[in-house]
Amino acid sequence: MQDLLIERVSVVGHVSALKRSNSGVDIHQPAREAEILRRLVARSKDFPPATLVRMWREMLAATVRLQGPFSIAVYMTPEAQGYWDIARDQYGSHTPIVGYRSTAQIIRAVTEGQATIGILPIPEEEERDPWWRYMISAQENAPHVIARLPFGARGNVRPDTADALAIGRGPQVPTGRDRTLIATENAPDISRGRMFSLLSRLDLQCSFMASTQQADVAYTLIELDGFVPISDTRLIQFKEQLGTALSRLLGFGGYALPLTPAELAAPQLGTAANLSGAAGYGRN
Repeated sequence: MQDLLIERVSVVGHVSALKRSNSGVDIHQPAREAEILRRLVARSKDFPPATLVRMWREMLAATVRLQGPFSIAVYMTPEAQGYWDIARDQYGSHTPIVGYRSTAQIIRAVTEGQATIGILPIPEEEERDPWWRYMISAQENAPHVIARLPFGARGNVRPDTADALAIGRGPQVPTGRDRTLIATENAPDISRGRMFSLLSRLDLQCSFMASTQQADVAYTLIELDGFVPISDTRLIQFKEQLGTALSRLLGFGGYALPLTPAELAAPQLGTAANLSGAAGYGRN
């Protein structure tokens, strides 16, 4: 096994050199990692899937660190310590992690390049001043959502641990099981109900919607099932039908859907298949 790991590191070195020669390629590719883990879990058979994911998350994080600077900024207050745990589980126990007490500090750290990835709380519907409002940007290289955590099992995390979103850079790539986020700047008189109904008529399934109002402008965060690029004709129609009441419609990133509890369920021991080898050994 160690020989294979050494061989993998050698391959990573060649891949890293190719990425450096092509500045448009990111060293961290969340969609590719999600596809790898889904495939490994699907063929894990008798090996506990949650443990398999934990092992591979460490290896994937290590190979990313070999290719260039890689660090994490985590939202961490006295009341919310658990985000550190899921950041460590996702990005490796030896990846540099820094805790911040405000979401604004995390957004700034990622925007200014002090951190590669930021870990922020899952948005809620009725927040007065949500962090996502400060990330609505038309700039091509602006940070956006790249993952939802945890992707695998929670493991031994603190009891206050809630789901989180990871922000970073790089294009959203479809994996076959995805969610897409878009953000709008619109007139306050456009209700969430109207937006939801219009999206449904355009065959876009909305799984979450939150809004906030600042002065005479409203901002809305919309999560859609599937991979829906901002160039999708249905989003163009959505913008057209709202007319001048919609000032801006921007991509906000997206993520590969995490593994389900059924996919992560431990195999049942003691079956005929597991007992085929003498004294529990044999082919396993």
